[in-house]
Amino acid sequence: MKRKGLFLLIGLALGGVGAVHAQESADAGNGYDGRWYIAPTVGGYYNDTDRNTNSRQAYYGLGVGKFISSNASIDIFADRTKRDNDGSGHWSNNDYGVAARFYAGAWDAWRPYLLAGVMGAYHHNPSDKGWSPAAELGVGVSKTLTDSSDFRVEAGYRYDWDDKTIRSENGYGDWFLGFSIVSRFGEPPAAPAPVAAVAPAAPDCSTLDSDGDGVNDCDDKCPATPAGTIVGPDGCPQKVVIDLRGVNFKFDRPKKGETNIGPTLQEPTSESLGVLDQAVDTLQRYPTVKVTVAGYTDSVGKDAYNQGLSERRAKIVFDYLTAHGIGADRLEGPIGHGENNPIDTNDTAEGRARNRRTELQVQQ
Repeated sequence: MKRKGLFLLIGLALGGVGAVHAQESADAGNGYDGRWYIAPTVGGYYNDTDRNTNSRQAYYGLGVGKFISSNASIDIFADRTKRDNDGSGHWSNNDYGVAARFYAGAWDAWRPYLLAGVMGAYHHNPSDKGWSPAAELGVGVSKTLTDSSDFRVEAGYRYDWDDKTIRSENGYGDWFLGFSIVSRFGEPPAAPAPVAAVAPAAPDCSTLDSDGDGVNDCDDKCPATPAGTIVGPDGCPQKVVIDLRGVNFKFDRPKKGETNIGPTLQEPTSESLGVLDQAVDTLQRYPTVKVTVAGYTDSVGKDAYNQGLSERRAKIVFDYLTAHGIGADRLEGPIGHGENNPIDTNDTAEGRARNRRTELQVQQ
């Protein structure tokens, strides 16, 4: 017997047990069943013809092992077969080794696998007894039956480097077919706790404007205002009033063809221009606001003349607004109303002065 080969096989078996523990720590919680199991096995050999035995022989054995990951297991096993010589007597083999299986597919499905193993073979026959190294390769398929048991069937090729039984032979290769019931010990592992869904972080309200009114959701005290609603800084509806009181015109001004608004305004002109500039600023702060530019006169003069005069007043204010950056598409008109709709009496000079005016009427 080559004792060094036997010691090597024993070392490999012990190393396989150590690998089980190391891999168990690395793969803990990965969703596979890592319990220890036993695997009684029965099967048959198609013997190498060089053995000078019957061509077919039964064998039986027992394995102890566990999965070291979801797709790999290691077994320490022993099996025995008894071969009948062509002449007389018997030839028995006891094999002791370690085998690794590498699986594919889902845990609860039919799982094909590859098998690789090394072992020490103790043979006993009328002419010799002793140890020799051996190895095996094969394929198989496994199916989970219950939460603690599997069925597996495998076939492969086992080579025994026995060079003592028959002096003219250096070894024997046998084909085998085996059936096993795998039974796991202990309680099944608990199902992994469901991973709690992580709620997405709430968006920063300062970056949101849900109703599209131009006020962020943090500051909007009136959410869900209808589209196009004019709102204030708090997001609540706000009526925009553009007051041109104080912008009054001199009697019978502007004349036809007059385009410079300054000389047409009632003194002091600077105050009237200041009111117009405030109107420009309001329209710029509320870019969605549209206004109607309307002109009026006092009651002095004929209706037809006053109509034309009111239109010229509306036109000269319209032109002032567009010259200061207000788009003409936001201005309706200019429209003249003549002496209609006075805001004061026409019986006094002061009242008539106030009636000579232009208004910016906000379109709501």
